[in-house]
Amino acid sequence: MHFNGVNLSVNYYFILAGFVVGFLVGLTGVGGGSLMTPILLIFFNVKAAVAVGTDLLYASITKSVGIFAHGKLGNIEWSIVKLLSIGSIPASIATIFFLKTIDIDSSTAISAIKFWLGVALIVTSAAVLFRNQLKQLSSKGHWISPGHIPFATVVLGLVLGGLVTLTSVGAGALGVTALIMLYPKQKITTIVGTDIAHAVPLTLIAGLGHASLGTIDYPLLGMLLIGSIPGIYLGSHMSSKVAEHWVRIALAAILIFVGIKLVLH
Repeated sequence: MHFNGVNLSVNYYFILAGFVVGFLVGLTGVGGGSLMTPILLIFFNVKAAVAVGTDLLYASITKSVGIFAHGKLGNIEWSIVKLLSIGSIPASIATIFFLKTIDIDSSTAISAIKFWLGVALIVTSAAVLFRNQLKQLSSKGHWISPGHIPFATVVLGLVLGGLVTLTSVGAGALGVTALIMLYPKQKITTIVGTDIAHAVPLTLIAGLGHASLGTIDYPLLGMLLIGSIPGIYLGSHMSSKVAEHWVRIALAAILIFVGIKLVLH
């Protein structure tokens, strides 16, 4: 049985992929779109647009659980979420309309999606590696005047909206790193909670946009979720027992390797 070029007889491998990615997300807070989309592209030969679209809905569902957890703990700064959304939601909708005007199955479109996905992964790897250094640098003094921070936050949302809709990457590691630099006085738990709260509506709208393009593989989405839910649970409970620093370095190395492979494809 095939759907959008995916052989559903390999469903156990999809469940395993969902588990591995979910485990890494639970362990480090990073790795959703930045790992799932490349895995679908490289290991399962899923069409580029289908990999992106399916991963976006996968992200919106998995991260929605995080909203309730962080909301109960008071880790969401809704004023920042609003500013990000002012930029990201229109950018996401505009990107979907752009994708509607082109043939997303053409070799040119596939090459463009893979190229920008590779760029996003390389930048994400840098964000994963140097997050602590950037936080220390930002805490020593604002690199941007306080009066310009709201506008800069909207611009950040604009960039994330387009990038996430096109590649499914950026809402996690890139968003958190940029917010750390813009709001160095905020606790990291608040930054992460705020980023997740913004990522859910963004990935949902982008995912629904891809659904209108016919680039969602629903059986595949179900299998990824079956694997990811226990993976996230297990990873979250092991995060305090594992040297996260080394996991981050390994994750960044994988992202750089895959990013370069996609850029130079």
